[in-house]
Amino acid sequence: MPTKEQGQQQTELAIQVRKQRSSVIVGQLLQSLGRPAIQHRVEVRHLWDEHYRANVYVGADAASTRVAHSYFVVADEGGKIIASVPDITRMY
Repeated sequence: MPTKEQGQQQTELAIQVRKQRSSVIVGQLLQSLGRPAIQHRVEVRHLWDEHYRANVYVGADAASTRVAHSYFVVADEGGKIIASVPDITRMY
């Protein structure tokens, strides 16, 4: 039975892996989509298994930010996007 410390280390490692995978997804998304002139941020949320929701927020400041694009993506273990709904097309 794993100790509390081992369980905490495994949890921290899983979080770190998920963050790295999300960073790879953001990079691919922006490379395919292009970079909006007034980009605010890109948020990737893990849903289950290899499924993610990616939202691209645009706006000059926090008060005017809106979701400009939203994608449901499937990524492999390395974060490479395998599929997305809708398809990611160049917009910028």
